[in-house]
Amino acid sequence: MRRRTVVVNDKMQRGYRYVRSQPAGRNFAADFRPELTPAEMLRLGVFGGKYLTDCRREFPASWFIRAKLAKGNRDHSLNYFGVDASQPLSEWRRRGWIHPDDPRGWFQWYCRYYRGRRMADEDARQIKRWKAIRRHVRQVQRHCEPGDLACRRRQRQALLHWAYDSRKI
Repeated sequence: MRRRTVVVNDKMQRGYRYVRSQPAGRNFAADFRPELTPAEMLRLGVFGGKYLTDCRREFPASWFIRAKLAKGNRDHSLNYFGVDASQPLSEWRRRGWIHPDDPRGWFQWYCRYYRGRRMADEDARQIKRWKAIRRHVRQVQRHCEPGDLACRRRQRQALLHWAYDSRKI
């Protein structure tokens, strides 16, 4: 694959540059197997429809076809499970979960990783965080009947935010 430099100019980053060194959707770390692509997540409804609304130019237009995006403020009814399962960005910052290259957090990292950006240390950190969320899959399995999408909706929505397809649990 030919390396490609991406220049980002949106509300949170001006002149930020990164290199896509891998083909989109391929060559993931062996221990990172998300069940949903960023486009699938956006179509299902995640983050109250308020993610990537000002930075569409960075990502493929196809990701936004049928994406559930809020026109104004976050709208939790756009989330697949219709509930709020997010902490504010200020809390993510307070806990040190935000890397300067991805000021919007994990999903921004995942979108860029999916598109081919690789940053060894940050990739390892984010994949470790992604794997830790799996504990919520176990809780849903333990407390819900298979296919009961009304059971633990907030946990199921949170799993969708981390590219786990909680509809299949």
